[in-house]
Parts: sequence; structure tokens; C-alpha cells
Amino acid sequence: MAAAAASSQSLPITVSNLVKAYGDLRVLDDVSIAIRPGEFMTLLGPSGSGKTTLLMALAGFVSPESGSIRFGEQEMITTSPHKRGVGMVFQSYALFPFMSVAENVAYPLKIRGVSPAEQKSRAEAALAMVKLGGYGGRRINQLSGGQKQRVALARAMVFEPRIILMDEPLSALDKKLREHMQIELKQLHQKLDATIVYVTHDQREALTMSDRIAVINKGRIAQLDEPKALYRRPNSLFVADFIGETVLLPVQRDGDDVSLQGRRLKLATPTPAGSGPLQLVIRPELLQLDGGGDDQTNTIAGVVRQTIYQGDSVLLIIDAGEGREVSVRIATNRAGQASLPDSGSQIALGLHRDDTVVLAEQAS
Repeated sequence: MAAAAASSQSLPITVSNLVKAYGDLRVLDDVSIAIRPGEFMTLLGPSGSGKTTLLMALAGFVSPESGSIRFGEQEMITTSPHKRGVGMVFQSYALFPFMSVAENVAYPLKIRGVSPAEQKSRAEAALAMVKLGGYGGRRINQLSGGQKQRVALARAMVFEPRIILMDEPLSALDKKLREHMQIELKQLHQKLDATIVYVTHDQREALTMSDRIAVINKGRIAQLDEPKALYRRPNSLFVADFIGETVLLPVQRDGDDVSLQGRRLKLATPTPAGSGPLQLVIRPELLQLDGGGDDQTNTIAGVVRQTIYQGDSVLLIIDAGEGREVSVRIATNRAGQASLPDSGSQIALGLHRDDTVVLAEQAS
């Protein structure tokens, strides 16, 4: 459910059968997506997947070969970028170095013919919203990377657009600041009356900020879902492997059943159709060290090969036989040294049936 409630201000975005090609390469291959009014939608995918091309098509900077883009009920496919009324935050921020902070923020108002007095008051309000009150007189070269990002955001929202597009705006920031800004952007979205479309290749960033995530691969939407559903129930091995930390184990198909290490797996969902190879998708933090011990839990036997301390967690590397490794991640606050198994010891891992996901391998 979208964090920001739909209203008369925020707009839905409807993309239908969008195609963009460069020569024989289809960068967008018949893409369709419906974005709800007031929603924070993230386009997530690896480099070259088509996510930025889709965002630039929404902005009007890329002209598709075919398809439809509607903001509300209005078709935008032939509308010029400056007439689409969207706020835009670029990866490079695209701030004017010869202008002050306030002048940068007020620029969208200036080109719309807003009076100087109103430009000043609205720019001050926008800066206050991104916690830069009092910074209006500074030059851009006097700001840190995080402050420049906030100025770019204030400029994008100062004219109260119904849609804001963001192209990896946090990628230039260091890890700590990037994670801080993710939370701030999420909180800011709850105050704005706008639909946000956000591009990133960082899956943790997408999970943190989004109402829904569209995973894009090879110009197509591989899966569109809410963060928790996407993480816990991926619909393909690509999505499973791309989202979060993942271990994949080959399993055997036996009619409608699936087995691992000679034991039938208990599944919460039907076995994938067909006769092709199957993989068990394991999230390391969902494995239990004690094997579970109930009829709702699957057991994976192995030998502890390595224990790695990583600050907030401990990673155990388990040899599951036949050259297969399983990773188990345990939060440090429950990973007392005495309770961890020694290297070389036998171990039985538990995986609850509700966390047991089996997917079919797909032809490339």
C-alpha cells in the first residue's frame, strides 16, 4: 500500500507496450507498468537492464519507437520534457555552480514566471523541508555531497509537481550518508503529494524505500511487487539471486515432490511445472542451527567449514555435500561464542516450509 495517500494532486502513471531500440537491441521490450498515484515506485535492475531508459522515457528525454505513456488520463508520448510538469533529480544533481543555493532552488519557478517575492518564499520553504533552512545564500561549491543532493531535491519539488523522477540520486554518497538519506527520502515522501519513480541498482536501497519495486532485466519487467513479497517470494531465479543474499541448491524432482539429500521437501507452494531442473532458494538468515525439530521444517545436513565474524552478524559456511556450500547468517546478539558449532562438526540446519522456495531454471 502506498505510503502517500492518493489525492487530487498526485497522478497515476500508465505505461503500455513501450518499445525502445538502438539498432537490433531492444532496450525496452514491450514494457507495461501501472504506477499508483502517490506511490514510491522503484525501478531496480543491473547495469544495462533498461531501468534508466524507462525513467528517461517518462521524463521525455528518450523517444520510444512505440507504446503509450499516460500521466493520469493525458497521453504524454509526444509531449516535450518541459511541458510534462515533472520534477527531476539527476545522478549528477545538475546544479548551476554560478547560482546560489536559493537561486538554484527557485529556478523552476523563475522559468514559470512566478514573481520574485514568491520565488523567495517558496524556495525557503523547500529548503526548510529538506533541512537546509538558512543555506540559501551559499554557493554550490560550499556544500557537501549530501547537501547538494538535498538542494537538487528541493529544486525538484519547489513547484509542487505531481510526479517526481529520480535517477540514482544517492549513488555518489558514501555508505553511511546514503543509508541516512534513504530514510530521509522515505519520510519526505510521506509529506509530499507526489508520485515518485526512483531508479537504482542497489537492491537494499530499493527494499528500504519503496512501496513497490519493478525488477527489470534485459528490457523487461521480471517481477513487480511489494518489497517483502519480492524478497520472500521471488518468481524467478534471476530475481531470487539479484534481490538480497541468496544460496541456490540443486534439488531433485520426483513427480509432484521435490527432494534434497534424499529427503522430501515440505513446500508451502506447488512444485514448479515442467520437467526441467529445480533450485532451492535459501536466505541465509532464515536457516536455523538446531534443525527445527518439527514436522513443518526441512532439514539440511552438513559440516561446518568456516566461521566468519562480520560485526553485526556471524557467517557460517557449511559443506552440504557434493561440492555444495550453504551460508548461514546469525545476528551477533544471539551468536554467543559458546553456542556456535566448531569447524569440522556435523550440523543439521532447519528451514521452515513457509521459507522453502523452489524455482525452475529458465533457458537464457
